[in-house]
Amino acid sequence: MRIYLSGPMTGLPQKNYPAFDAAAAMLRLAGHEVYNPAEWEARHNKGIYNHKIAFADYCVFICREAEAVVVLPGWENSEGATAEVAAARAVGKPILAYAEIPQMQEAG
Repeated sequence: MRIYLSGPMTGLPQKNYPAFDAAAAMLRLAGHEVYNPAEWEARHNKGIYNHKIAFADYCVFICREAEAVVVLPGWENSEGATAEVAAARAVGKPILAYAEIPQMQEAG
């Protein structure tokens, strides 16, 4: 499944990247393709982060390519994550809590 990983970053230690990276690694081990926004700088701008361009890329992936959005704990307190979830809902993509993923894997 092609998954967009969403969650809180702003104001958290290390922008919450360790939580994003751990979740992405687990999902990838389970065979999913994961768009991890914590990896955006390395993929696109070689360390130069531009919030507007990054958010536009996130939304394009959500709307055009993602099959689901997986949300990390605390997403509902994040302006960016709530916008990502709203975009996904607007185009009919399912929103799954990260805690739901192991059950989904067992179901096949």
